[in-house]
Amino acid sequence: MTLGTVGTQVADALGIDPAARERIAEPIGSFPWGAHLPVGTLATDSVALASLAIALHGGRTGDVRVDRERVAASFGSERLLRIRGAAPSAWAPLSGFWRAADGWVRTHANYPHHERALRTLLGLPEDAGTDAAAAAISARSAAELEDVAAEKGAIVGRVRTPEEWLAHPQGHLVAHAPIIERRRWGHAAPRTEGFRVLDLTRVIAGPIATRDLALAGAEVLRVDSPALPETGWIHLDTGQGKRSTLLDLGRSTDRETFEDLLSRAHVVVTGYRPGALTRFGLDPEDLAERHPGLVTASVSAWGRDGPWAERRGFDSIVQAVSGIAMVESADGDTPGALPVQALDHATGHLLAAGIVWALTAQREEGGSTDLRMSLARTAHALLTSTDPATEPGRVVTAPPPLAFPGAPERYPVVGGEWGADEPAWLG
Repeated sequence: MTLGTVGTQVADALGIDPAARERIAEPIGSFPWGAHLPVGTLATDSVALASLAIALHGGRTGDVRVDRERVAASFGSERLLRIRGAAPSAWAPLSGFWRAADGWVRTHANYPHHERALRTLLGLPEDAGTDAAAAAISARSAAELEDVAAEKGAIVGRVRTPEEWLAHPQGHLVAHAPIIERRRWGHAAPRTEGFRVLDLTRVIAGPIATRDLALAGAEVLRVDSPALPETGWIHLDTGQGKRSTLLDLGRSTDRETFEDLLSRAHVVVTGYRPGALTRFGLDPEDLAERHPGLVTASVSAWGRDGPWAERRGFDSIVQAVSGIAMVESADGDTPGALPVQALDHATGHLLAAGIVWALTAQREEGGSTDLRMSLARTAHALLTSTDPATEPGRVVTAPPPLAFPGAPERYPVVGGEWGADEPAWLG
């Protein structure tokens, strides 16, 4: 398989040699959805590189062959998830696209504290519904809502074209940053045993990365603050193979427990806004000094530097702000969206590939490594990719349910057009 534009950029950044890349075989299956942008290639490349890194790290032989249908199911996993037979409510009523006085905005209010901040921003009481929100938003400019929201802890993104985003200081900075930043320093001795991961991440890219590591055999412990509850179904959808615990790092006893965990960890992955964990001594430089040989990795919405570095952001907001929403518009006016939250999922898999690659290098050469990725940089890579648009498969059906010995996993023929065959036996 020849990697696409984004996959090649990441493979080059990680130093994956051509011989290793040849182990990625041509993928099978097709995607049940399409898009103007090459989101299918992005998804396939990200899963292939994570799989390749894990295979090489574990000394596994054979090719890596990605199944597009499995990738599509995983990238749209919230649509398949059932808890006691019920599907989760993925989007809150106040999350979505809204017309402002001079354009469009997208809001994210899935977490209660973000919804409260948005209601405060719009002057809405707790019982006000979507009609009241639409009226409040339509009376204000998109730029004002975006900036004031950032000040008040709400999440609102102004819908831009790709050109408008590139002209923005943060967009310009992101476009000129590497897709995955990798820094190595120090002369720590190689660590030859263990694969313990401290997971300090939240929705969704970070948890995807650490889920990959768990599937690769790592012992992954997710650590959250009891003051910042996670939505239950989101944790179930991305927490497979991991354990979860609560620690308040502001309490001395919990901090001692955390430091003990940290002293035995091989990897630390964070998904908070840049600088949010500095007061706890969890910046990469501090960690490398206290625990030489550690692999650290982080994912953020907008990148570590620039005027928006400390702003909140999610996949949907980055799509809106970066221009993806307008590229995917059906009519050139109303914003659209990618068929899945591909920025989150792809960034998570690519970060996992980088982590495993860095861990392999640490065991061979020693030192400490820090990796950084952002959803905004992945968005830029997707927008500037030269790969063709993603075309959906013609027909997608459920697989065969029969389980007799030797039963095929796929139907040999899905089926042609009704009545189109000759009335004759083939053999």
